[in-house]
Amino acid sequence: MSSGKYRKEHDCLNCGQHVEKHYCSNCGQPNLEIKENFWAFITHSVAHYFHFDNKFFQTLKPLLIQPGQVTLDYLAGKRARYINPVSMYIFVSIIYFLIVPHALEKEENHEAVVATKLSSSNKVTGKFDKNIDSNLAGVLPASAASQIKGAVNYQEFKALKPEVQQQYVDSLVKLNLSQKSDSLKEVIESYQESIADREELTSHSAYDARQRSLPADERDNWFQRYFKKKEISLNMKKAEGTFDLQAELKKYQPKQYFLLMPLLAFFIMLNFRKNHIYYLHHLIFTIHGMTAYFIISIVTQPLKKYVFGLDSWMSDVIGMLVSAGILWYLFTGLSVFYNRSRGQTIRKTIMVIILYAMSLSISKLILKEIITFILA
Repeated sequence: MSSGKYRKEHDCLNCGQHVEKHYCSNCGQPNLEIKENFWAFITHSVAHYFHFDNKFFQTLKPLLIQPGQVTLDYLAGKRARYINPVSMYIFVSIIYFLIVPHALEKEENHEAVVATKLSSSNKVTGKFDKNIDSNLAGVLPASAASQIKGAVNYQEFKALKPEVQQQYVDSLVKLNLSQKSDSLKEVIESYQESIADREELTSHSAYDARQRSLPADERDNWFQRYFKKKEISLNMKKAEGTFDLQAELKKYQPKQYFLLMPLLAFFIMLNFRKNHIYYLHHLIFTIHGMTAYFIISIVTQPLKKYVFGLDSWMSDVIGMLVSAGILWYLFTGLSVFYNRSRGQTIRKTIMVIILYAMSLSISKLILKEIITFILA
């Protein structure tokens, strides 16, 4: 682990004991010269903190190509050649969360996205403009309501811009003055209610005004008002472009993976409980596996984005190879570490994957709700 020039003197500078060779037998400090250049200082500091020197590469190779073997050696006491599992996990995870989230982001052509949205909006608006013109011309049979509902989908109406919604409702009001249809009146009221709901969810003042206009027994209670105003705040932030849920989720991914890792170790212990080993041993196996996954992702994700492009067929091939590699790694690691038959290992591997996928999905949903609630 040490790097630098050893002293000729045989007294330990730390505890004063006699040093036979390069290390003090009493305190373990290397008998190095005090004077060192800048690069020697940096190299020694990094090597001391992460126990690098040759240990990193001695750990890396078997960790990637011999699943489960590093854990077996570590638990058998063969630890001098390997980096401590937690130290390596921390170091690799820092690099992972600096590189991989950025490599997963798609670079969209902003002008193309805007043009597509405008084109889509214009198509829908044009469709409603035609409906408005035909309605104002009085071309409607007696069954006005069914004709309106057939021509105007309620969900499409809600997707329109506010000014277009109001324009359409105004046209129906004028039409109803001449047609005097109760069913058409009901359609108008439903659209007006939709507009009122939208306006209510765009500002606190509009919501408060709407609540004051309602009878006392129809107003929201304290609990409903609290969450409705949270929803309004969130909608306002989305409209202003100051809230991006996916970006916030990526910030919390390190904590999510870290918190789920003990749960994954528990799932493994649950399936291999007949081995009668301590939970800590399952956890060390899980830490080694997660570290290997991070290392592979650090290499493959930037390769997919910056070399081949995220939407290329080559990136799809790399993604499939990585997925197949994960399955191979998990199955092989469980086989080596727990020494079960192939059939048993396959069944238990599938069960572990299902349990972990469920916990990952549930934790993501919970995280979404927490982030939305806190930031709204």
